[in-house]
Amino acid sequence: MTEHKSAPDAPRADVYIRKIRSFVRREGRLTKGQAGALERQWPTMGIDFDGQSIHFNEIFGNDQPVVLEIGFGMGHSLVAMAKAAPEENYVGIEVHRPGVGACLLEAESQNVKNLRVMEHDAVEVLEQSILDGSLSRVQIFFPDPWHKKRHHKRRLIQPELVALLRRKLKLGGVLHLATDWENYAEHMLEVMREAPGYENQSVDGTFIPRPEERPLTKFEKRGHRLGHGVWDLKFTAI
Repeated sequence: MTEHKSAPDAPRADVYIRKIRSFVRREGRLTKGQAGALERQWPTMGIDFDGQSIHFNEIFGNDQPVVLEIGFGMGHSLVAMAKAAPEENYVGIEVHRPGVGACLLEAESQNVKNLRVMEHDAVEVLEQSILDGSLSRVQIFFPDPWHKKRHHKRRLIQPELVALLRRKLKLGGVLHLATDWENYAEHMLEVMREAPGYENQSVDGTFIPRPEERPLTKFEKRGHRLGHGVWDLKFTAI
């Protein structure tokens, strides 16, 4: 299980930034349900990483817009979004195997067909397998905040990653970020303000209200009751 201090959808995992890990890989034990879902659903919903280019029209059998989520945790929000938008194709990347199993189990129970998952480091997938200009949206929700200052270099949202994501987004595509740590929200905003090729969708150049398409998790609801904030950012590829 990833050492994740942020509340929503924990436990979760993220990706590498160059040689610095932004996640701690702790496999955890698969439940019987997760293991069964992996066995049943991986042949149709899993994408094995082999370093080759992924052609989404072949994977999904259609040319619908593709939404990529990096670090989907246990997958509840990802499955809910895919079910609510059958006109889009969803791909989730996660390094935490129990989370992958939980996501497949939920997708199976909800009869979701427009979802595929990968169990690998997202940066390697982006660099080696995702074609430039092939994504309509990238979403990263509640990544590990690495709240201690000496660990900030491990934070997922860094200039190198957002530049890589910009190449993978279509013109007009969207990068959607969310965090429940104010300091990380400020860090995200600072990184995105300096990133070329993006335009903030916020009217005041800061944050946006929670978009309807991002599900409100039980952890987030509890946070609201306790007075905790959540910050969403959306940037358009220009």
